[in-house]
Amino acid sequence: MFAITKLGCDAVFRKHQSRTTTMRKGKIVGDCDKLVTWYKPKRCPQGLSLDEFLALPSAITVREIYYYIVIPGFRTQQVSLITTLLDKSSYSTLEFVGLYGKRWDVELNLRHIKTTLGMDILRCKTPSMIRKEIHVYLLAYNLLRSLMWSAGTTYNTPPNRLSLQGTRHHLLNFIPKLETAHSQKRIRLYRSLLKIIVHKVVPDRPGRSEPRVTKRRPKAYPRLTKPRHELRHQLQTA
Repeated sequence: MFAITKLGCDAVFRKHQSRTTTMRKGKIVGDCDKLVTWYKPKRCPQGLSLDEFLALPSAITVREIYYYIVIPGFRTQQVSLITTLLDKSSYSTLEFVGLYGKRWDVELNLRHIKTTLGMDILRCKTPSMIRKEIHVYLLAYNLLRSLMWSAGTTYNTPPNRLSLQGTRHHLLNFIPKLETAHSQKRIRLYRSLLKIIVHKVVPDRPGRSEPRVTKRRPKAYPRLTKPRHELRHQLQTA
């Protein structure tokens, strides 16, 4: 955290589970909101060099905000947030809770880029081509998000509730027609595309969690570590 503040930046993150939460220490500045002092450990922790450890201050004041997640049918969870923004009048408690809640949307968007669009496996070989490949994926992602935004704002639907995968499928189906249509018909097709995208609304499912497992076991074959023509040659000479 000290390295972040040294760069002139502020941070909001979840408190590590090894630190206990208590209201008996610190200065209370509001409901579920207090200022606490973190002291420098006596020993250099792992992951820091001795020079970095010596450069740390003896203590640092942070702001701790905690709240409860109550979902019917699930165990109540307590979440503690730590931030370097200490002014409560400028940054309210609810704003931090909403800001941290958007972190889940960031994780979903990264998953969409890697999984939905298929950027988890890059096929180029050189660094320059890999950069171009990543840029193409980002352009495609921005195109889909712009369509979702246009569809949501046109038909009064929250754009974040629309399905990115559904938008991708509809766009792929409309591309051949859009390429061959004249200007006036292309406008009508575009409006029809926006209207169809709006019908793919993702329902709100609070508390939903899915295991990170594969549906089927992979085949017991070795990895393809050589070009196919070399492997074919080995089969023919074996």
